Amino acid sequence: MSVVKVIEISASSSKSFEKAVKNGIKSASESLDNVTGAWVESQKVTVKDGKIDDYRVIMKVSFVLK
Repeated sequence: MSVVKVIEISASSSKSFEKAVKNGIKSASESLDNVTGAWVESQKVTVKDGKIDDYRVIMKVSFVLK
């Protein structure tokens, strides 16, 4: 039997929501072992001078404990 833990992280990108998700998974995988999945809980953008400045996501990341 495996034990899976779920944590919440935030990640951002100046390019897109997809890149923000990829950045979050990369960062989580660097500090956690056995990352098995993730889902996006929310998305938002910051705006500067009438243009999108930053794409941000709040994600739930699951990983298997040893």
